[in-house]
Amino acid sequence: MAKLPRYTLSHNDKTKKWELKREGSGEVIKRFATKAAATKGGVLERAVGKMGSVRIRKRNGKIQEERTYPRSMDPRGRG
Repeated sequence: MAKLPRYTLSHNDKTKKWELKREGSGEVIKRFATKAAATKGGVLERAVGKMGSVRIRKRNGKIQEERTYPRSMDPRGRG
């Protein structure tokens, strides 16, 4: 099984924006005004190129949820 690229969606207090970053490099892929704008209908999936794992963090930095694209690649769904 190929290893999926990993991303994190978190709030940047300095810019007051939600940022989608590639883990490891820290490269900002996309910025959003609100968390809702980032997580609505397919926006994250398109931003990661339809393949990747995204950790969505709360404002306090704790992980809220993790989404895998495509869903069939989610290791928790296999077995």
